[in-house]
Amino acid sequence: MNASPRPATTPAGAQRPLRVVLAEDSVLLREGLIRLLVDSGFDVVDACGDAESFLRSVGVHRPDLVIVDVRMPPTFTDEGVRAALVIRSEHPDIAVLVLSQYVEENYATELVAGRSHGVGYLLKDRVADVADFIDALKRVAAGGTALDPEVVSQLLSRARRRDPLERLTPRETEVLQLMAEGRSNTAIAAALVVTEGAVEKHVSSIFSKLDLPPTETDHRRVLAVLRWMDRHEEP
Repeated sequence: MNASPRPATTPAGAQRPLRVVLAEDSVLLREGLIRLLVDSGFDVVDACGDAESFLRSVGVHRPDLVIVDVRMPPTFTDEGVRAALVIRSEHPDIAVLVLSQYVEENYATELVAGRSHGVGYLLKDRVADVADFIDALKRVAAGGTALDPEVVSQLLSRARRRDPLERLTPRETEVLQLMAEGRSNTAIAAALVVTEGAVEKHVSSIFSKLDLPPTETDHRRVLAVLRWMDRHEEP
């Protein structure tokens, strides 16, 4: 344990305070958060300065909520948010709030998309009101969400930038390329030395990944080929 959290007291008959494990490498910020949380009625059962001890502590204490920074020792890159993803996977009953100066788009997307409840991602520099921050922690611990508007904006921007063709497997990409050459499923099967049934499954998967549901008016094969040509057209 890297700090000295003070457990919150619980009057007789009162609801048990929310148990928190905190991961923050900055000593001053860590101590400040401990005091703020305890004064707000939380039970800070541990406060850690690195991701490794944080994961061990969560396994031991099984808190209601964890608060973790993105960049932690030893490399100060993404240890904290990667630890948050481990907790989401191994302890799905534990709420997770990332509190950082940075928006790590890849990990933020995975964190939110994996299970969109009991999760938060707030930016330190944009926390302007203590009461709002405490409310966000309680909301996340209760199974809700708390996402900074800047985080939401960047995730939406990332989603718009993402090329749906990137979802295809290498084999599906080969199939789509041959479709773009005007080949039938039979010809594609012969070219790839697979069964025609296998090609049909690949084509169906391509339509699904390119968000091309069956309709009465649109020809999905043509639309899929157009997307391929749009990506590969000469500049």
